[in-house]
Amino acid sequence: MFQEERLLEIKKILQEKKRISIEDICETFTVSRDTARRDLVKLDEQGHIIRTRGGALLPTNQLPVQTYEDRLLAQKTLKDKIGKAATQLIRDGEQVLLDSSTTVQSMIHYWQSTYNKIVTNSVDIASIVTNTYQAEVHILGGVIHPKQRFIYGAKALEQLSQLHFHKLFLGACGVSQIGLSNPYEEEATLLRTMIKQSEQIIVLADHKKFHQQLFHHVCPLESIDIIITDQVPDSVYQELLHDLDIQLIITKGDE
Repeated sequence: MFQEERLLEIKKILQEKKRISIEDICETFTVSRDTARRDLVKLDEQGHIIRTRGGALLPTNQLPVQTYEDRLLAQKTLKDKIGKAATQLIRDGEQVLLDSSTTVQSMIHYWQSTYNKIVTNSVDIASIVTNTYQAEVHILGGVIHPKQRFIYGAKALEQLSQLHFHKLFLGACGVSQIGLSNPYEEEATLLRTMIKQSEQIIVLADHKKFHQQLFHHVCPLESIDIIITDQVPDSVYQELLHDLDIQLIITKGDE
């Protein structure tokens, strides 16, 4: 079992029991005490636990996910560079699916291709594209999340199941060795259907998203074709992405 897989399982145990000991980790995963300690150090560095003598506790005051407006302002320069690089992959006439990520939204300002059919579950992206470009824009129906402004639900899933896309551009809340993850169950479910209906999966993720495993699993790394990020990831990820034949596009230093 990879460390990232153990970390995910440890977090699930903490969600249920609120605490875990080193002995529990050793017994559950058949690992040494040193390995268990390293796992807790990693989770502590990521801010997921409070380390205690001989174990860990689940924090009672974990930070909430930022609102859409806050995320839109955060790391704007990095997002713009990633978004600009992403638009260079779009060809005239392609059917393109965009998720509700603020990094994906940054693509719109650099869009150059024409005659595209664009589908999104983002209220904001649909509005910006409609007011800016002569593209055929479709917005999925369903329920609007009040804080994150994405559309989800049975209607959105049904619509997606009837459509086909050349490319899907999605933002990643978390990128780990076992794949992509998301804090919202509703959005994770929608993203899995988006991936299923698309020929090429392109992930937009700044360097801070790596080594992050959130509660809801979206897909394994094997489902991804391209990752666009702003820094070269560490050697573990470089080797893993190479082995999985995932193209890595680095925007650092781009203008």
